[in-house]
Amino acid sequence: MKKLLLSLPVFLVSLFATATPDEGMWIPILIEKYNIKLMQEKGFKLSAEDIYSVNKACMKDAVVIFGGGCTGELISPDGLLITNHHCGYGTIQRLSSIENDYLANGFWAMSREEEIPAPGLSVTILKWMEDVTDRMMKGITGGMDAQERQKILDANSEDIRRKALEGTGYTARISPFYMGNQYFMLVYETFSDVRFVGAPPSSIGKFGGETDNWVWPRHTGDFSLWRVYAGTENKPARYASTNVPYKPLYHFPISLKGVQEGDFTMVFGYPGSTSQYVPSFHIDMVKNHINPKMIAIRTKKIEIMEAAMNTDPLIRLQYSAKKSGVANAWKKWIGENQGLDRMRTIEKKQAYEKRLTDWINSDPARKTRYGHLLPEYEKLYSQLKDYSLVNSFTSDAFFSSGAEAVGFARNMMSFANLFESEADEARIEAVKGELIAAAARFFKNYNYETDKELFVAVMELYGGQLEEKWQAPGYLKIKNAWKGDFQALADKIYPVSVFTDEARFTAFVNGFGKRSLKALKKDPIYNLASSTSEFISENVRGELIRIQSEIQKLNPLYMTLQMEFDSNRLFYPDANSTLRVAYGEVKGYYSKDAVYFRHYSTLKGIIEKDNPEIFDYDVPDKLKELYRTKNYGRYTQNGEVPVCFIATNHTTGGNSGSPVINAEGHLIGVNFDRAWEGVASDMAFNPEQSRNISLDIRYALFIIDKFAGAGYLLDEMTLVE
Repeated sequence: MKKLLLSLPVFLVSLFATATPDEGMWIPILIEKYNIKLMQEKGFKLSAEDIYSVNKACMKDAVVIFGGGCTGELISPDGLLITNHHCGYGTIQRLSSIENDYLANGFWAMSREEEIPAPGLSVTILKWMEDVTDRMMKGITGGMDAQERQKILDANSEDIRRKALEGTGYTARISPFYMGNQYFMLVYETFSDVRFVGAPPSSIGKFGGETDNWVWPRHTGDFSLWRVYAGTENKPARYASTNVPYKPLYHFPISLKGVQEGDFTMVFGYPGSTSQYVPSFHIDMVKNHINPKMIAIRTKKIEIMEAAMNTDPLIRLQYSAKKSGVANAWKKWIGENQGLDRMRTIEKKQAYEKRLTDWINSDPARKTRYGHLLPEYEKLYSQLKDYSLVNSFTSDAFFSSGAEAVGFARNMMSFANLFESEADEARIEAVKGELIAAAARFFKNYNYETDKELFVAVMELYGGQLEEKWQAPGYLKIKNAWKGDFQALADKIYPVSVFTDEARFTAFVNGFGKRSLKALKKDPIYNLASSTSEFISENVRGELIRIQSEIQKLNPLYMTLQMEFDSNRLFYPDANSTLRVAYGEVKGYYSKDAVYFRHYSTLKGIIEKDNPEIFDYDVPDKLKELYRTKNYGRYTQNGEVPVCFIATNHTTGGNSGSPVINAEGHLIGVNFDRAWEGVASDMAFNPEQSRNISLDIRYALFIIDKFAGAGYLLDEMTLVE
């Protein structure tokens, strides 16, 4: 293993001539050694140190983790930040009310004083990263079992981070690369005072809704604006009215020049997870065992939510973020399965593994070292597929925008245990307060009738999609008692349960006593929550973790094997939510026979899609007026307002909101999606059709200036004509 790590840099450099140039998510600290020459050959005009440096201000200082799962970028010296509308969607929804519906109507602060604090939202900036492989692998031996190996890795990680962070106020994480053959520590600074500056209405920011999601051409103005605030000495601080805008080390200049086909593009962000080097058994598990059942339950949940949202503006506000969260992965899984089919990914992997096996068996030493890998993977994945499905499906049914009252009832489990253990009164009262506060948040976005429909649907799907041995005892008891008539059950319990009404719940918690404990344990909704939670905890999660640990133990050696076997192949590390560089070019593609998509869309396409009868295609009157009068300002190309463009950059979830940068290092777009035909790129990159979709930054400026009348915000940006 150590030999592999030492030889890896030379190996990578030697392969540049044969590498596919637009595939890969590259480690910024290694750009100077491995990527910069090819990037410059493709048109990039800056240096590796302009991208990543610890000695001077650079692009990495302007790229942030926005919230928990998106990327954003700083675009002014006063902490102004742009990311996707869908990245800020949940926060915007929480800040909204029927009187001030910022999702439906948009919001624009016309001064710093009007910017809205966003409690719970954070922005995290990378300070530096370093290779800590040798220190992480200290004490690790080849014959060690998975549990002991992980214990040593955890101890080493804690020691490394503690020493690095002492006295800094920073945080750090250590992440594995190349399936655990290499480890990097990433050190961060996190700002918790983030304020909402502006966003277009959903009719722009989410134009096309789920119908257009994952599809090209797109016409979605998917952006929102925020500002990072700091305390004294420009350091992170809790919200305070005396805080001032953060002064970043670097912010992106914004280009008004636009894009042409063939232009260099770079995406700099935090891609979440890919699985490029897994065996065929993994892809078969995802495609044929997990995705179909997960698609089935989410299809039903989406149908119920959409029907309810179409009946009432309040329900639309309450369920907009929930439905988007459910639908995003749902549609991706559908496209992913189609893409894997189209590319015959499993068959190709199996053919590759056949060649790999023949190569292993041709040498006794290789057979001794690697011969067990694929058979062991096959055995483990045959076990993993059921545990993984049950864990995911149960969560979707009861705890992740499924039967919402059941998910909420799970909050009572720890309180009931606390009460039974006769904890001190102060602790019990504190937890009561936490529960009542949680109820206020929950019921703000809860609709009784919608949840009742969800309950009936997921109860039927849970029993129909999972084998009985994977169903929680509490569910089976209820199912048998009601003979599978879940509608009758819902009609009986929803009007009286404390988990379907805030006033009942608050009164129940405030008056909680020994009799309450008995009543709680008779509540079918609570019993479902406790039984399914306990079943997953006792019968699924432990074995799931064990199998995953055994697979992770095999992964480093399997990665080594692939590198030795494919001596003419350039390997990049899978995404793991760490900062990465992807580069490519603006480029159209053939969707299917005789159907070619050009590389950009325009405002004209928005007007063509206008349909006031369909919520997701109801174009705002003001935008139509701007189009009719051609009041475009300086945000045009060939007489039209550009909206989105596509390029060949390799992206995935987490890259939402990432800056798209041109050859001069200027911001030209904000990444937000992938084209349907190439959405399987998490497991199989297709250079002919894998395209990332980005908002043209000129459309964002056009909306800010001409539509919103907030052109003052452009005054603090660095615009490049």
